[in-house]
Amino acid sequence: MNAAAKLRLGVNIDHVATIRNARGGDHPDPVRAAQIVAAVGGDGITAHLREDRRHIRDGDLKRIQEATGLPLNLEMAATDEMLAIALAHKPHAACIVPEKREERTTEGGLDAAGLHNQLAPIVTNLVDAGIRVSLFIEAEERQLDAAIRLGADIVEFHTGEYAHACLDDDREKVSSEVKRIADMAALATKNAIEPHAGHGLTYENVQPIAAIPQLAELNIGHYLIGEAVFVGLENAVRRMRDLMDEVR
Repeated sequence: MNAAAKLRLGVNIDHVATIRNARGGDHPDPVRAAQIVAAVGGDGITAHLREDRRHIRDGDLKRIQEATGLPLNLEMAATDEMLAIALAHKPHAACIVPEKREERTTEGGLDAAGLHNQLAPIVTNLVDAGIRVSLFIEAEERQLDAAIRLGADIVEFHTGEYAHACLDDDREKVSSEVKRIADMAALATKNAIEPHAGHGLTYENVQPIAAIPQLAELNIGHYLIGEAVFVGLENAVRRMRDLMDEVR
């Protein structure tokens, strides 16, 4: 491991709840997933309470918070309903993400620049409550500038384009995406904003992103829960942790 600070691993447990909700019962329980993540060296739990409640439910949040000592990163849409829920639960961090009811997943970053006036009061309320505010954005200077103006504590850079380039074996695009994310991570750090990254990260593609020295945390969910079907969640998280540690 080099001299850069240890890179934190936040595990998104949404899709344990997706499997549970397919049958409408209580199994598998995302709380159990959170406990396993804590036991094998995960650094945080991420959960997205969607407006349509397709995976995490309102009642899961308090149980997740009480189940481990790990910080909860609550992903949320920029709505009054989600603001009220965040203020009631006081997660360690609230990550504002773009959300449309018909989306299967978030396919791009939040337009923090275009939505400045909508986001400003939500960010202010979260900050005033002592909740760290994260914005899930593209690694673009315009969006980072907006995050700075809004007073966000954290930006999480969307790594979807990088992940797609890896799948396409487009080495030139992979290289340019890594540089783009690294440049914006450095600029975020220079402006006292903590840079994170996530979306589409796998065993095969995580290391070039993990090696970016300014990044403080990666948030990975769908891939780890998918791997857990085959190897168990403990092994899946440990493997990802090992790959990250090899380059940091």
